[in-house]
Amino acid sequence: MTFCISLATALSAAAATACDQKAADYPTCIAQQYRQPVTQWPAPQVDADVNWQEMAALPAHAPAPPENPFSETKAALGKKLFNDPKLSRSGQIACASCHEADMAFADGRRVSFGHDRQSGRRNAPSLVMSGYSSALFWDGRGASLEQQAMHPIIDPLEMAFDIPQLLQQLNADPTYRTEFVQAFGPGPITQVQTAQALATFQRTLVSATRNTPFEQLLRGRSQRMSDEQLYGLHLFRTKARCMNCHFGPALSDDQFHNLGLTYYGRKYEDLGRYEVSRKPEDVGAFRTPSLRLVMKTAPWMHNGLFVNMEGTLAFYNMGMPRPRPNAQQVDDPLFPRTSDRLKALNMNKDELRALRSFLDTL
Repeated sequence: MTFCISLATALSAAAATACDQKAADYPTCIAQQYRQPVTQWPAPQVDADVNWQEMAALPAHAPAPPENPFSETKAALGKKLFNDPKLSRSGQIACASCHEADMAFADGRRVSFGHDRQSGRRNAPSLVMSGYSSALFWDGRGASLEQQAMHPIIDPLEMAFDIPQLLQQLNADPTYRTEFVQAFGPGPITQVQTAQALATFQRTLVSATRNTPFEQLLRGRSQRMSDEQLYGLHLFRTKARCMNCHFGPALSDDQFHNLGLTYYGRKYEDLGRYEVSRKPEDVGAFRTPSLRLVMKTAPWMHNGLFVNMEGTLAFYNMGMPRPRPNAQQVDDPLFPRTSDRLKALNMNKDELRALRSFLDTL
């Protein structure tokens, strides 16, 4: 089996090299290879230590854990809770206030507004692929969707409610009582059930990607992608080095990386994963977001400071910032270090345009 996989990889790599990079029709030649089934695509170029997975089409909903099996009834209840401002202290903020369906379940702001119009600390990430992550939030402090679901409700900057009052309110609502019994069986409404319903709904959000040109390509229908977009896909998998962190069905490695945007010792400082792990090497590291529906989720990065995709790609093309310590920071064990995954790419304007065009298909 290993021999067969290695042979297939070698053959796909050879197919890519068969196209003459100096020829004017090189992008078209490459594009034709990506109109074939995924198993016949040219092999990606990734670092040797990356445990990558091939890109793949998505199911109707993300996998559910054994303790919270999927059901349509539970998902429908979770959707109602997700859109209900009664889950906030003010009665004015729902989960959907910061995760809007027409914005890929993000909100289009640098940071969101919460209770009493307080500004949040980080950009509201898209929830579309949240069911595929084993560490939720930018810093990974949520170990599961069920655990994550309660955090915004009790966060004083977000919905600012408390669980006992929420449960009292839900149990006093005869409609919710009926719907919870239908989803979970008889008994009072509990925190566990509320979290499970919200998590189940979030696992259905993958359906928002089903009609994208990229998802159709993965299902064997390439008609909606141009040659330039398919060439951009090839660059994504090779020269642009995107596949080092964005792969598999979710287009994310679900790991944490420092992109050089910690702003250490300055305005916008955010220590990222370090605040959870307390490991110096995690200073400024943030979870890799999925790129599904990425063009609907601007502004980008954990702080929402990147508002233009062309500018964002320019930063990646130069290898992202690599801050140097000043005289007072030379011996600081927490001074952040930009990930070695990031390197200068030396992509020309045509390649950057093709890569940008590919991102439109996601």
